[in-house]
Amino acid sequence: MDAQVATSIWSAEEQRELYGYCQKPGLMQQFNVSAETADKIGNIQYWASIQKLKIEANTNDTFATASEVDADALKKLSSLSLSSSLLKELANQLKLGEYSKGCALTTLFVNHAYDTLTKEQFVLAYKKKFRKPIMDQLVVNGRQADMLIEAEAWKQKESLIISAIPENDFNRIRKTVIMNNELERKYKQVDLTDQQKNNAILFFSKNLLELDNKSYLLPE
Repeated sequence: MDAQVATSIWSAEEQRELYGYCQKPGLMQQFNVSAETADKIGNIQYWASIQKLKIEANTNDTFATASEVDADALKKLSSLSLSSSLLKELANQLKLGEYSKGCALTTLFVNHAYDTLTKEQFVLAYKKKFRKPIMDQLVVNGRQADMLIEAEAWKQKESLIISAIPENDFNRIRKTVIMNNELERKYKQVDLTDQQKNNAILFFSKNLLELDNKSYLLPE
């Protein structure tokens, strides 16, 4: 389940906030722009959103069409001395209205197979079935495996709570961002390499469904 729905339902302010979560870090990494420049890009896109909303409401005294707004926004972006590849990307985003999109940080996945499990039951079940495979496949020790399982159990229960927030409520995205940032902090405490972290994420996504059979809670 995705915490991000169509950007058209978000206000211009919420779209700018979404930009800060997703597009800003992406631009800084992919195109090597500074945080200051990324903020200026976001401000121009926010300005464009406001102008287009005014056009829709027939209250824009400066622009008659969205294309005119895009053209002026592109001029403003060009003044920032951006690379041609970045300008091309931003121009395409303006045209498609996709400069505020969701990303992994804003995405919520909920597995309702564990709605009735407490966090403690989840941890017990996962340790019983997957502690050794986690140690072997991720090349981690027992303490690290236990910390990963605790983090995953925490995430599952937090996701369930957040999923109760309607998808058209932007607070759902805000809380998802907080959760994913906290999960990242928990992963750092485990002291993993980037490859181990990626393998851990893949391991949990592939193996969680194997806990559907509640017999794992019965004593051996």
